[in-house]
Amino acid sequence: MATQTSVVLAALFANGAIAVMKFGGFLLTGSPAMLSEVYHSISDTGNQVFLLIGIRYGAQDATRAHPFGYGKAQFFYSFLVSVMLFGIAGWESASHGYEALTHGGVHRANDPVTLLGTTFDPVYVNYAVLLGAIAFETYAFKKAYVAITMQMDEHGWETFREAFRKTSDVTTLTALTEDFIALAGAGIALFGIYLTRQTGNSVYDAGAALIIGLMLMGFAIALAWENKRLLIGESISQTDERELRDIIIAGDGIVEIDDFRTVYFGPSHLLVAADVVFEPGLETAEIDRSISDIERELRDHNGHVKSVYIEPED
Repeated sequence: MATQTSVVLAALFANGAIAVMKFGGFLLTGSPAMLSEVYHSISDTGNQVFLLIGIRYGAQDATRAHPFGYGKAQFFYSFLVSVMLFGIAGWESASHGYEALTHGGVHRANDPVTLLGTTFDPVYVNYAVLLGAIAFETYAFKKAYVAITMQMDEHGWETFREAFRKTSDVTTLTALTEDFIALAGAGIALFGIYLTRQTGNSVYDAGAALIIGLMLMGFAIALAWENKRLLIGESISQTDERELRDIIIAGDGIVEIDDFRTVYFGPSHLLVAADVVFEPGLETAEIDRSISDIERELRDHNGHVKSVYIEPED
């Protein structure tokens, strides 16, 4: 929880500062790519607010109405981020870029600007802002990268693709992907603005805005898809499930497992349910003791296991 919160807070402060700087750069130059980056950073900032709400809401204790807690709130708010923020920001960025490409847009990067008695070329403001954004985003990305690699080491995942498909910590996953996209977007915007400045052709700037928008919409689709699997209820991986089954079948008096199911009720809340067949003739006290030992071993083996239901079958 503390790691999640620190990752999100780092991204929140970085993106808030970046959004203000980018908006200043857009006002001075009218750059389409810079406006796309403003949309991008505003959506990123809103993203962190939603994720913080999800973390706080999901940390509530279980109640009668919600006996397994509120952990799935993080899945819901991450899904909300993908649909409302990245989808809208991506659409606005792509639309603005397309409009600038087809009809031309306001672009004042070559017009000198006087501020506080000093006249300067405003394109250097964009350069400075985007380089600053890259520095801020690198810091936020590093925090999320460390958090996800810790999970990879813990679960034995070998690639980021595998972590993306298997992790239940969608908050950290969202922050990591968002920071990567933000770095890529700032780089694309910087390159497009630079090419327009050097060639005098605004198509590079407008094209960068379009690419940033399409990239955001692509991320929105991918993130929504990953959250969907957890919202509708997903089990752990086959490898992890096999390890839990082995612990149960090795329990005292267990003959076979008749049914076995797992499902995530939050990033770190795994429910395990099993119907098992015991050796005939065992006393009730022996069965209860065996079940208690199995429950303890399951929790010790996998820290995500919070709820265990083992039902003896006749």
